[in-house]
Amino acid sequence: MKNIILTGDRPTGQLHLGHYVGSLKNRLMMQDDPNNKLYIMVADMQALTDNAKNPEKVSSNILQVALDYLAIGLDPEKITFLIQSQIPELAELTMYYMNLVSVGRLRRNPTVKAEIEQKKFGESIPTGFFVYPISQASDITAFKANLVPVGEDQKPMLEQTQEIVHSFNHTYSEVLVEPKGVFPAKNMGRLPGIDGNGKMSKSLGNGIYLADSAETVAKKVMSMYTDPNHIHVEDPGQVEGNMVFTYLDVFGTDKEKIEELKEHYRRGGLGDVKIKRYLIEVLEAELGPIRTRREEFAKDPAEVMNILQKGSQEAQKVAANTLLEVKKAMGIAYFS
Repeated sequence: MKNIILTGDRPTGQLHLGHYVGSLKNRLMMQDDPNNKLYIMVADMQALTDNAKNPEKVSSNILQVALDYLAIGLDPEKITFLIQSQIPELAELTMYYMNLVSVGRLRRNPTVKAEIEQKKFGESIPTGFFVYPISQASDITAFKANLVPVGEDQKPMLEQTQEIVHSFNHTYSEVLVEPKGVFPAKNMGRLPGIDGNGKMSKSLGNGIYLADSAETVAKKVMSMYTDPNHIHVEDPGQVEGNMVFTYLDVFGTDKEKIEELKEHYRRGGLGDVKIKRYLIEVLEAELGPIRTRREEFAKDPAEVMNILQKGSQEAQKVAANTLLEVKKAMGIAYFS
């Protein structure tokens, strides 16, 4: 039996190197495994939970996210791409699941609590945002996904889905599949932003994007946080916490050369500009082919949207079957 895998992204901006390292490269490996059936969702409904008054920010990025997917090599012949809002069954499932989750339980969800605090909602939390863990459960169970790639910070969201599955199956009948998480390797933390602060993030403006031009990438690398005490070339420098070396460790292929650069930097005599120029070469080797493919796909946006439409139609059929099973289990499939 094939593994059914659901993953995706919020279309609130183009995808960056943090996405690439944290999830996109893993999806490339998953798509080439014949034992996997992979659904990739553009989660526009989730994005609207905190962008309802600026819907253009979401709708305008549907195409951009799809271009990033195709540019890195995700293949619509192997993957089902879908747009969340185009599968109405997901919203109906969410309504049924809401009756199985208490307000108190949602309030205790650590991820929701952290995001509410981060976004400074105060008492003005949009209801849709508050209940989006239930919406995520609908996304996962609609396709009967048994594997869900998530970061450690999203573990509480997956646990919420597992609880809903248990509750539904116990209350009605064994219809829903319990998903398991696929977590990043222990040594694979989040890629920091170029400013050295926390994770790479659209909202923080500290990212390098897959769509960035070579000139933009070079400019961003030259502004990277290094060692503030490495003022003169001859000064000994610190490698730890130096974003240039952090990125070289992630993207560089010549590990021997990188270790030599680290040794040289530590003892002094190696300037920041030189190592930044080397990082620019390393990143261009990775991003250049992606950028070229992206530009080719961007020439025919109608075809890209056609890929999303076909995938959404295929996904809707699967979700509709699950919804019918759910309604039969609940005794509300009155005309079936």
